[in-house]
Order: sequence, then structure tokens, then C-alpha cells
Amino acid sequence: MTIWQADFYRRPLQDESGQPLWELLICDQTRSLTFSALCPQANANAEWLALQLQQAIATTQHKPDSLQVFRPQSLTLLTTACQELGFAVVPKRKLPALQEWLRECAQAYPHLPNYNHQPYDPLEIPKLPPLPLSEQLWGERWRFANLPAGELAIAFGERPIPVLHMPEELLPLRLGLASHVAIPGVVIDGGRQSMRLARWLQSVEPVTLNYSPGAPDGLILEAGLADRWVISTFTDSEVEAAAQLYATRCRLAQGLHFLLVQPDDSGITYSGFWLLQQSASN
Repeated sequence: MTIWQADFYRRPLQDESGQPLWELLICDQTRSLTFSALCPQANANAEWLALQLQQAIATTQHKPDSLQVFRPQSLTLLTTACQELGFAVVPKRKLPALQEWLRECAQAYPHLPNYNHQPYDPLEIPKLPPLPLSEQLWGERWRFANLPAGELAIAFGERPIPVLHMPEELLPLRLGLASHVAIPGVVIDGGRQSMRLARWLQSVEPVTLNYSPGAPDGLILEAGLADRWVISTFTDSEVEAAAQLYATRCRLAQGLHFLLVQPDDSGITYSGFWLLQQSASN
């Protein structure tokens, strides 16, 4: 399967008339294939993108099966451009090859004659205010939990869980974590809403579940490319202490953590399990 990664967005560059420039970057997962093109902001549309994608296909003599995109602002334009070309656009937050290329470009822009000296973060995604979870999805109760890294795959990977997200690259063994390291998590007893909540979570594609200190403290689910949801808020000092321990354990486990949804605490059936990892920017 051929997978390309792409970004199309405004750069800290301008043309001769002072108009901002947009840049299309395309690469594969190893950057053995790269393609780039610039256009004035006035031409930054799906039609221009489709022409560039056709040129990239002609140049490389390969047509991708899918195009991965991490930036919400370019998702719609690229999706429209790809519709007639016969391959899908897949939103995905972590695209290491492309994002590393963007960092390298950001270091090179200040040395170009058409650099406009404007502040620029190549990976910045504006954070949306977190939305409250629908009452129809509320479970009966939730709690923090943890499991030794050595037991994680056995406890959940070998169970018949209807909604299971356990990427191989996030398994503790692949990350080099010792078997005794505590992997923190959040467990939701969903009761009758358990499968409804699991299916909803599957649809929004969880990325991380972060402790957010404040007044009140809360648990914020990062999902999709830029969505944010309030899973719970709390003011109890004991829950706050448990949340701080959760955050500490996340850091000690290279950001690894989990979210488990189950009907009850019997341990007999599970509705959904997600193995997640915080990034440095979370």
C-alpha cells in the first residue's frame, strides 16, 4: 500500500507583490519521495491542489492509495482535490516524516530572500475550547487506574473487546518500557450507556486523555485532528491528588496511558479499550 503525507498551508514567505505564499509538501513515510510547490494565497484552492497532485503522480510514477493530513485547515481543500483523483484523504495527527520535514523547512525560511519575518510555528494547530460530553453518553462513574507494563497486552490484547485500539507501535515492549513500569489509565463504568459511549469514542478517534488543572480540575479528551471534549470535572482534593499521580505516571511511561470503557467493575466484559500516548506538545 502506498501512503503519502501532505500539508498545504501559509508559510512565512511572500511573492514579489507582497502576497503571502502557501506551500504544498508531499512525502512518503520514509521521505524517499518528496514533492513541493508554492502558490500565492489568491490561488490556494482545490483546483490548484489537484493540478499539483497530478504532477506529483506523473513525476513519481506512483499513485497513492491514501493521503494522510494532520492540519485541519488544509483537510477540506485536500479532500476536495483528491476526490476526482481516486484516493482517500485520511486525517492523522502524528505524521513523523512530514512533520520533521516541516521543522527543517522552518529553519530554512529565514535564509530565503522572500522571508517576511512573521512569527511561524510549522506544527501549530489552534486549540479549540473543549466541548461538554453529551448527557446521553455519561457513564455511571469513573476512576483512575494503572497496570504494570508487562501485563497490559495480556490483560486487554487477548480479550474479545468490541472496540479495541492497541497500535503495535505503542505496546510497552516496543517503547522499551520495563515490565514493572505503571501504565496509568482512566476506567469508565458506563452501565447501560457503555456500548453507546464506546462507539462514540470510536467515531471521534481518541488521541490523548489529559489532566487539566484549574478551577475546576478536569479530564480533557483530545480527539481527531483538533477536537477536545470534557470527560469530567472535579474539585475533590483526593481526586486531584490521584489526577496529579496520573499525570506523573504518564510522564514516566513516555506518555503512554489507556482509556477503558466497561459496563461495570465486574471485570467480565469490556466495551472499549484505547492505548494512547501523549506527545511533547500535549
